Amino acid sequence: MADNMTNVSDEEAKEFHAMFSQAFTVYVGVAVVAHILAWAWRPWIPGDGGFGAALIDGANAVTAAVQSIAPIAA
Repeated sequence: MADNMTNVSDEEAKEFHAMFSQAFTVYVGVAVVAHILAWAWRPWIPGDGGFGAALIDGANAVTAAVQSIAPIAA
């Protein structure tokens, strides 16, 4: 038995630390990959026209696609 307040032996503490370190490394790795994929999908820093231009271009593209699929009867 250890002489500390947690009642965990040194070997148990080292084992827990090793598992925690490994899990934390995997967690950070997944987070980094997720951030890279999010950046590739939609960059966080706006281009020359700013975010507004990108949103308007996207809305125009969606509108054109919808109109080409189902033209509005006039």
